[in-house]
Amino acid sequence: MIYDLIIVGGGPGGIASAVEAYIFKIKNILLIEKGNNHSQTIRMYYKDSKRVDKIYKKQEITLIGNVDFFDGTKESTLDHFETILDNEIINTLYNTEVDRVLKEGDTFKVVTRKGDYFAKNVIVSIGRMGRPNKPAYPIPGSIRKIINHNPYDCRGKEKILVVGGGDSGVEYACQLTTENDVTLAIRGGKFKDANEINEEMVIRYDQEERLRIRYSTDIESIEGDEGKVKVNYKNGFSTIYDRIIYAIGGTTPVDFLKKSNIEMDEKKRPIYNDKYETSVKGLYLAGDIIYDRGGSIAMAINHAYDVMQDIVKKN
Repeated sequence: MIYDLIIVGGGPGGIASAVEAYIFKIKNILLIEKGNNHSQTIRMYYKDSKRVDKIYKKQEITLIGNVDFFDGTKESTLDHFETILDNEIINTLYNTEVDRVLKEGDTFKVVTRKGDYFAKNVIVSIGRMGRPNKPAYPIPGSIRKIINHNPYDCRGKEKILVVGGGDSGVEYACQLTTENDVTLAIRGGKFKDANEINEEMVIRYDQEERLRIRYSTDIESIEGDEGKVKVNYKNGFSTIYDRIIYAIGGTTPVDFLKKSNIEMDEKKRPIYNDKYETSVKGLYLAGDIIYDRGGSIAMAINHAYDVMQDIVKKN
């Protein structure tokens, strides 16, 4: 099935986008959210009874679309968006994290671990504060600059340990072999979370000695060692690396934008036009991902209306 619109992210911007699309008579809409419910940021990071104001950082916003919003609390805000979703006919897919959005001809492929979904247009409304999973052991402050969650700070000619056997870990490890000495460490005896293509690729790279795979590997701790990082394994051995990349779940917006071929400026901010369309035609942004330090719920709602007007105009 090819949807008319897929929305990535179930926060205020994503919900408003879905509602505006429905009102603009776009029929086949799918909203994909990585959490088990909508508005995960509000649910997880707002204290109970915390005020949620329409005016954010003294920037009063006039709503321009069809979705209303008003001052309230955490609970009333969640109830408000719950009511909006209940009143509209919108397909929702929870517990599904989108890895990337790729344009193939005139159609977008939205890639998830549960499968690929296809659409004519896509709106990305994820937060800026992507939260990659971190290891259970502490990371010393002195070596944080060489502890990463993606490969974009690697300088080349480094000895790198990539931790994680999912698609991201495999792709990072293979990508880095062109200029680095790479080891990929996975906890199990096989790749459980990588797709078949990536698994075949990394095993081939290992066989060709372009990288090495450490199966059934657990790390006890890490520590600084003269500007490098010493990795202490639970089997009693230790190895020194120039850099560690943890790919053990979770995503960052920069990682997502790069994978989706969205152009960014020198500060790694997405580039978009006055209707929030990115360098990839038909791929739009809405909400906090647009701002350096976060926007407001009212701003995200307005983004949705502007985006939908542009989509309808072009189609």
